[in-house]
Amino acid sequence: MEAPKQISAKTPGDYLEVMTRAVFQAGISWRVIEAKWDGFREALDGFDAEKVASLTPKDVDRLANDTRIVRNRSKIEATVENAETILALEEEFGSFRKYLRSHPDFESTVSDLRKRFKWLGDSGAYYLLHVVKEPVPPHEEWMAAHGGRTRSRPRRPKP
Repeated sequence: MEAPKQISAKTPGDYLEVMTRAVFQAGISWRVIEAKWDGFREALDGFDAEKVASLTPKDVDRLANDTRIVRNRSKIEATVENAETILALEEEFGSFRKYLRSHPDFESTVSDLRKRFKWLGDSGAYYLLHVVKEPVPPHEEWMAAHGGRTRSRPRRPKP
């Protein structure tokens, strides 16, 4: 599998889109998410962070029944909360990029991301930082430091 395409994130929505992809890929084949990604963009107003942050419980109910996306209510709710958090950090630090760069190193950035954002684990944080062109350790080195896990569940042995 090739490395994910990197982007030059400029808006809170750019970060939200990358983070949401990481959230929804957790525990699901990336191919499923890729196939539905245009539907996610449509359903979530092009990842306009202010619009997503203002979604109501009724909007979440609607999205939980929208076949264009993966209908995981917990992850949909996390996307709304994550949009709120991104906007709050934009306000506090002047930009989301400045927030990301306010940490002394990669590991502390990942640790803080995991604390602040819903459904964002180590792999999702690595993915987010890589895609938005923040410094990350080489993937093989990072995987070795994290027990060499490339999947959320161990593979079953072949019979």
